[in-house]
Amino acid sequence: MSTRLTAAHRRRQLLDAARTAFAEKGFHATSMDEVADVAGVTKPVIYQHFGSKRQLFLELLVDVGAELRDTIAVASARATGPRAQVEAGFAAYLRFVSEDQASFRLLFAGGTLRDEEFAEAARQAEAAMAETIASMIDADISAPHRLLLAHAITGLAEGVSRHWVASQPGLSADELARLVTELAWAGLRGIRPTGTDSD
Repeated sequence: MSTRLTAAHRRRQLLDAARTAFAEKGFHATSMDEVADVAGVTKPVIYQHFGSKRQLFLELLVDVGAELRDTIAVASARATGPRAQVEAGFAAYLRFVSEDQASFRLLFAGGTLRDEEFAEAARQAEAAMAETIASMIDADISAPHRLLLAHAITGLAEGVSRHWVASQPGLSADELARLVTELAWAGLRGIRPTGTDSD
């Protein structure tokens, strides 16, 4: 006799199935029947939890973004010292991309970003990551300055990841993280409080 899933566990199952289904063909080319097939449920079960395919995809983008943010936060928190935190954060981001390229593409692929509502969900995911990173920047600067730098770091991670996924250079996530950290750390070490004379 099978155990009936709680609502929370069922939603988790459906989001995982949607991640698999949408990652293969994107939002528009994937039907709810296909999501149901991957989940091993009937389509009405999905509609009990998500009002539409669009709602399901939007919640999936939020879910993927939160997972990436939490992955970075946990890895950075375990590191000892500011530079180690930077490297651990980049390594966690790049390992996530390496191990789950489909999820990375869901957030940052052209098909997602061409839809205004989906693009906004992706921007919010990036903003949440930046806020997490900003809280870890140890510098005598204002909160807006810290957040600006955090957005620069997330942009660096995303740009490197796009190149890495497209060209697959012969570097591991950890090796690439070390190289990117050299650039980011040099910049972070040179931070001056806003309004400070650079001479």
